Amino acid sequence: MTCHAGRDTLSPMSIKIVYRDEEFEVEPGMTIRSAVLKCGLLPEAVLPVVNGKLVTGDYIIQEADAIKLVSVISGG
Repeated sequence: MTCHAGRDTLSPMSIKIVYRDEEFEVEPGMTIRSAVLKCGLLPEAVLPVVNGKLVTGDYIIQEADAIKLVSVISGG
């Protein structure tokens, strides 16, 4: 279960995760939380959106998923 950043082509069993201007490649079957950690990001700092819907970190990534991570913004 590795995470590759900035690859132009996906291997047949890889899913693309988009975060800001970066793209990461992960394997299906892992949780969103695990994928975010493997990509070197903090799960607490992003909101996962899969196929246009907000999901929790325990969501298991499927082969056909389109995943985007949105930064959490807080302020006072």
